[in-house]
Amino acid sequence: MNVVVFGASGMVGQGVLRACLLDPTVGSVLVVGRRPLGITHPKLTEILHDDFTDLSAIADRLTGLDACFYCLGVSSAGMSEPEYTRVTHDFTLAAAHTVLAASPGPTFTYVSGEGTDSTEQGRTMWARVKGRTENALLALPMNAYMFRPGYIQPRHGAVSRTRSYRVMYTLTSWCYPLLHRLVPAHTTTTEHLGRAMLALTRPGVTASRVLYSKDINRLGA
Repeated sequence: MNVVVFGASGMVGQGVLRACLLDPTVGSVLVVGRRPLGITHPKLTEILHDDFTDLSAIADRLTGLDACFYCLGVSSAGMSEPEYTRVTHDFTLAAAHTVLAASPGPTFTYVSGEGTDSTEQGRTMWARVKGRTENALLALPMNAYMFRPGYIQPRHGAVSRTRSYRVMYTLTSWCYPLLHRLVPAHTTTTEHLGRAMLALTRPGVTASRVLYSKDINRLGA
């Protein structure tokens, strides 16, 4: 199986990339990013690209893919709606359309978030934009899955690129086992996320197109 990962330098992307490199069913992993990851692996190939609204220059490198794991994202804190829409919606749809044209019928997994607003009409900006992005992906002719995790615990050295998140994880990591026991339907890990994405490449695993933490944990167990 050949896969591409967008956002592999982020916390979730690091977990997904690790799962792909460890899985014997994955033959090659293509990573699209702005800067080198700084790691080497026999399965791994990196493409450096700047403009994520236009991937036409690298479209010929996206052929023969079985799955696209889209983990690229930013915090909405301090961003206007147009700015957040460009990164969250426009980047994602550009990747989806390019991958679909180059490799028809792929499995496409998008990391959204718990609280995403499918109506696109709510008062919370990030939730509206995520909902608009999900709806657009689900309308495309591919096996698209939306991941809506709640709290995500980093595993195996995965680190958030957002400073405030890094501080939060440092302060709260010790209590994750208790948190997961109290609210298991709203907590997961980067390890479960990665393994769940790979599980979705197998036919008949789930009929649901929108998956929450409890679904992610079941698939990634």
